[in-house]
Amino acid sequence: MFDVAVIGAGMAGLSCAQRLRQAGYSVAVVEKSRGAGGRVATRRVQGTRADHGARYLEPQGDAVQGLIQVLVDRHILKLWTDSVGEFRQGEMFSIPSSCYVAPAGMNAIGKYLAQDLDIWYGRRVKAISRTDSQMWQLSLEVTDGNLEIPQELIAKAVVVAIPAPQALMFLDAKIGLPSDFLDKLRSVEYDPCITVMAGYSAAKQQDLSNLNPQWKSVSFPDNADLAWIGWDSSKRLDPQQPVFVVHSSAIFAERYLEAVDLETVGQQLLDRTSEYLMPWLKQPEWLQVHRWRYAFCRNPLPVSCLAAEGTLPLVCAGDLCGEGQIEGALRSGLAAANWVNSQLQNLPLDSSLNW
Repeated sequence: MFDVAVIGAGMAGLSCAQRLRQAGYSVAVVEKSRGAGGRVATRRVQGTRADHGARYLEPQGDAVQGLIQVLVDRHILKLWTDSVGEFRQGEMFSIPSSCYVAPAGMNAIGKYLAQDLDIWYGRRVKAISRTDSQMWQLSLEVTDGNLEIPQELIAKAVVVAIPAPQALMFLDAKIGLPSDFLDKLRSVEYDPCITVMAGYSAAKQQDLSNLNPQWKSVSFPDNADLAWIGWDSSKRLDPQQPVFVVHSSAIFAERYLEAVDLETVGQQLLDRTSEYLMPWLKQPEWLQVHRWRYAFCRNPLPVSCLAAEGTLPLVCAGDLCGEGQIEGALRSGLAAANWVNSQLQNLPLDSSLNW
């Protein structure tokens, strides 16, 4: 039994849970995967790491700027590049942009924000109901084979910090949620993305040195198939081989989201990338593909968090609220923490953007 249950250990869920924990509430975070960070994600692959979710952090808002400063001071983040490439109408343009990355992998950000939190990994919420004592009861499905953590959780308040379509799998009118709240959740749409991680012969490292490319990050704003490519191994302190990460466009991802043979889909993206950048990018030693069904919120709601009125305390948070993906998610998590606090004990809550 907890004061607050937070569903989702992405940026919004972690920022919310930390703020409430620091105020003195008992908080449990329920997360279906094995790690914290959500779409700020890193995969271990072929003896190295590849960031297959968020590419980097840019100091474009106060919340992210404050987080960057703290993580740089703790040697978790470093400046990766101060300019990015943009490929438009057959030409490469250089755009000033301060991009910060984690040499240990971008999921180091989630690990930092998850410190001291009680996180139940490998648990997916399959149902939510009210108890006779007017609390929320969460029924949990095991996703990682760990049967030691309970499969049920009771809390006075619930924060739902996952994409809207996933939340609607267990949020409905049967548990007393108002129709306008559910209609707003249903209105939120997402663009998918297919990500390819590809490793190349160590001999190609010399090619990169000789070419001395001025780009580490290149976006394709008007390409039907490609959205972005990054020289991922240049983030690492001691890269053993070149590794590149490619993100598809939303149109391409919609076309191949349900494909069974993802490796062939990934190869298509590498073939397209090689046409614009280096020809050998279509000949990797290895590749892995990840599909993000809810990569980017297309039409976020114009609110900092979405509270269900007239029921037990329940609020939705994340990049489905406000503007700016990571900035919006962090701010939404803090707004949800403030709202939950107002429904419970009104404890003194840190209102700053300090991390």
